[in-house]
Amino acid sequence: MAVSDPTPSITWRKPDGSVVSCFEKVKVLNENYGELRDLLQDAMDDALLLGCSEAQVRDAFQQLLDQLQPGVAENPDAI
Repeated sequence: MAVSDPTPSITWRKPDGSVVSCFEKVKVLNENYGELRDLLQDAMDDALLLGCSEAQVRDAFQQLLDQLQPGVAENPDAI
């Protein structure tokens, strides 16, 4: 399993464009991002080792991302 970088260079933003500045929220978002990156890296590596096309795997991952629907409503008033 790959080791995730604990500090991705992402500025997390609220629906109004302002920056999410709460340390704990940013920490959770960065941890989730790192976990997803590691899981996708492992899945990509597995697919290539099993003989799949990198382009096809990337396309499948993008399709999956595009199909995701939020389980909760976006909250512009979240603190």
